[in-house]
Amino acid sequence: MESRRAQQPLRLAAVAIAAVACTACAVEPPNVGRLGRLYVAPAENVRIFSLGRGDTFGEVLDGLVSANEQAALLMAFQEHAAPRRLRAGTEISLRFLKDQDDVRGVDVALNPDTTVRLSREPLGWVSSLIQTPVFVDTLYVSGEIESFLWYALHQNPTLTNVPAADRAELVHNLDQVFQWQVDFSRQIQVGDTYRFAFEREVRPDGSMRSGQLLAAELVNVGTAYHAIWFDPNGDGRGSYYDLEGESVRRAFLLRPLEFRRISSGFTNSRYHPILNTWRSHRGVDYAANAGTEIQATADGVVTERRLDGSYGNTILIRHPNGFQTRYAHMRAFRNGIVVGSRVHQGDVIGYVGMTGLATGPHLHYEMLINGRHVDPLSVDLPAGDPVPSDDRMRWIEESGVRVALLDGIPSAGPVRTLVADASAPDPAAAAGATPTGGPQ
Repeated sequence: MESRRAQQPLRLAAVAIAAVACTACAVEPPNVGRLGRLYVAPAENVRIFSLGRGDTFGEVLDGLVSANEQAALLMAFQEHAAPRRLRAGTEISLRFLKDQDDVRGVDVALNPDTTVRLSREPLGWVSSLIQTPVFVDTLYVSGEIESFLWYALHQNPTLTNVPAADRAELVHNLDQVFQWQVDFSRQIQVGDTYRFAFEREVRPDGSMRSGQLLAAELVNVGTAYHAIWFDPNGDGRGSYYDLEGESVRRAFLLRPLEFRRISSGFTNSRYHPILNTWRSHRGVDYAANAGTEIQATADGVVTERRLDGSYGNTILIRHPNGFQTRYAHMRAFRNGIVVGSRVHQGDVIGYVGMTGLATGPHLHYEMLINGRHVDPLSVDLPAGDPVPSDDRMRWIEESGVRVALLDGIPSAGPVRTLVADASAPDPAAAAGATPTGGPQ
């Protein structure tokens, strides 16, 4: 009995050795080589139509879908949109099976993000909404300004693959953030530098659905301005603060128009081109195309809205702490703006024109403090609220990550050194995005 037990391990070892030997002597499968690429024709043919001015959805379907089916198809479409409200340029794609003349599906692109898909089913036509997929990435951009910020961003090699409309949106975002510190229309100088991190949602065609400026730096005549996004509630209603947590916002915008040239400044003696006499000019004139939107520069209440002699169409707004602003020579008032209307900073209140005594379309903008005219360009405007004390610790944590984003972007000139928290995580990982055009 004991001898049998002694022999059992020897037998198991022999079986294991035999198994290894059989594995080693197994014949390897033949190498059949690599197959060449196989091109398969699509299962469908697609015909794409673009609605012209005055064209209708039904006209596109005429001759391709029977009258009865066309009615059912349009009824299915109406579950999501009105056929008569399709704009010129709307793309309508008709799908056919190979070697068949019957339409099996229709796609109507309502906008870049939404398509109505119509499919033929055994019981009739059914419709569904298709949302354009997006991916999230982060742009890391820096550069030097040789003339205007607009041209600097449009010609920045990092943004070569970014559509022109999206590059214009980047300029708009920077202007909106820094508008309280720097007037882009008159204060930008050759040699100024910028760098910023911008998170965006990108469609398959490369265009941007939405975006958020995470952190930015603008160096203007040697002075560095910073803006760090902070949204403690995560509801998209956050704000921008400098490196110390002070708000970059001010109670008033520096100007009521975007990217506009100052044609006449505040002065006690100016030659009037129509009256041919010297008189004081108690405001700032902004040259702009007729119809350009005019923004309220601060929260307030409309106290005048009228045709006021040489001022033409005029709006006067009363603000807290004795401030008033006047907007003159307007072509039209925005609908709904009446005496007593409450307006918020940045609200559109009217449109540039040349009513009253004006030689061309422009906006005349005045600021008064306790009834006395002051130069809007030289007033020390009150600042907005800093980071709330209850959110201070969270601000320190999140701003450290976003300052690190800036610190990782090569600057285009001499800038203030940014101090980031050494314990902050990797910037790209912290942003939760794949960097595009980022630091090299």
